[in-house]
Amino acid sequence: MQFGLIEMWQAMGVVAKAVAITLIILSIIALYRLFERLLVFSRANRKSKVVAPKLADLLKQGKIQEALTLSSKKEYRGSHLARITAAGVKEFLEGKEANIPLEEQIESARRGCERASNIFTQELKTGMNTLATIATSAPFIGLFGTIAGIINAFRGMALTGSGGIGAVAQGIAEALVTTAFGIGVAVIALWCFNFLNTKVEIIGAEMANTTSEILDFFVRKSEHA
Repeated sequence: MQFGLIEMWQAMGVVAKAVAITLIILSIIALYRLFERLLVFSRANRKSKVVAPKLADLLKQGKIQEALTLSSKKEYRGSHLARITAAGVKEFLEGKEANIPLEEQIESARRGCERASNIFTQELKTGMNTLATIATSAPFIGLFGTIAGIINAFRGMALTGSGGIGAVAQGIAEALVTTAFGIGVAVIALWCFNFLNTKVEIIGAEMANTTSEILDFFVRKSEHA
């Protein structure tokens, strides 16, 4: 008996084939989520690189309202730096209009930046729980196929009335294939999750730095007022 992929697929039972198809679908979902998230991260970085210098120049010139207008534009909504700047500046100006003390204006701006950062982080993590679920469940799905393969192996022994390797080879091969496939899918999903999570942390650090820079600007502005 040959053990090529086609021969092994043909020899698989219904349960093992269902497990294999499920794992293939899960691997496709994991890869789709990886590339979809990478496009989102790439867009955020690209738009941030465009808008960040413009916002920095406006703030240095003291044009706070203009900075808010620019950062609030729809075309820069995907930029994490623009979202943070818009939230911080908006809270600062609203606090100024309410005539609250300067310290509270700055604190209000800090809270606004943190809220925007948290919201954007959750947006970035969209779908990553799916990757985590695939990474944790794929080995168990493969194990289910393993159990089905072992059952088929014993069934082969019962049908042939023999305990030779020929009687159990098909079932054992089926069990090993689904086990390996399940582990492979789990590794792919886990790698994708960790890779994307690192990207999220990098963007999170950039948003924290932007928050700090905005607050420092307001502090310097108050000292020169």
